[in-house]
Amino acid sequence: MPPQLLPLGENLGMEAAGIDLAAPPDAATMAWIEDAFAEHPVLVFRNQNLDAAALLRYAHHFGAPQPHILKKYRHPDFAEVSYITNVAADGSIDPVGNDRATSWHTDETYNEILPRLAMLHALEVPSERGGTIFVDMRAAYAALPPEARRRLAPLTGTHRWLAGPARAWEDYRMTEQQVKANPERYHPAVLTHPVSERPILFVNPSHSTGFVGIDANEGERLVAELCEFAVQDRFTYYHQWQVGDLLMWDELATMHRGAGDAPPQDRRVMLRTIVHPN
Repeated sequence: MPPQLLPLGENLGMEAAGIDLAAPPDAATMAWIEDAFAEHPVLVFRNQNLDAAALLRYAHHFGAPQPHILKKYRHPDFAEVSYITNVAADGSIDPVGNDRATSWHTDETYNEILPRLAMLHALEVPSERGGTIFVDMRAAYAALPPEARRRLAPLTGTHRWLAGPARAWEDYRMTEQQVKANPERYHPAVLTHPVSERPILFVNPSHSTGFVGIDANEGERLVAELCEFAVQDRFTYYHQWQVGDLLMWDELATMHRGAGDAPPQDRRVMLRTIVHPN
């Protein structure tokens, strides 16, 4: 059977059915995936069985996988793969792992070079809920009032690690002072996607701190207002994880967060990699 796309959510999220990623996809399959991903920025491959090496092998088709900023979560054999987990080294449940990444964010906007995409592969999932929520920031931009789009068009956003209005440093038990030690980076408030050429509302409340030339407090308020607008249900998709899911998402076109709604004593173990363009 050839690959096919099956809708998962009303607004976002497609299953790419009929593909086994453990066997390296051939050129025709990769071309199909690239075409599907250009149109649908959240793709799910069910019933996969990948170790860290196989995940990296697949990720390299799209660019250069990167080591995670937090060394404690890196895979011991493959620095470009990290664990998203609430299981501590001694097997107990780590509360930080339950809270981690539950604020809305786009990965690595605090870097000068933006990532292309990220992947999560589910090895263990909670007994219920415990999903990840995604926002289509292309659709959010298109729905903004014309005056808001005109205001944003010339603006450059400022970004730091965990320093935005969501106060996400609290999820990592860090201080505001530790966070502000990281350098500020700059990206357009409205980003043009390099493949689809669609405009994207490029803000997120974890890393966006404001805008060049706008008072810091006013800029932070504007970031918060834009993000509140973007996370309306009409732009979102809640992914309910199953063991074996491999989910890849476009880091430019989406924003995401862990739902934080799983039973707190349930285990969660996932492999992740973030891929930069070559």
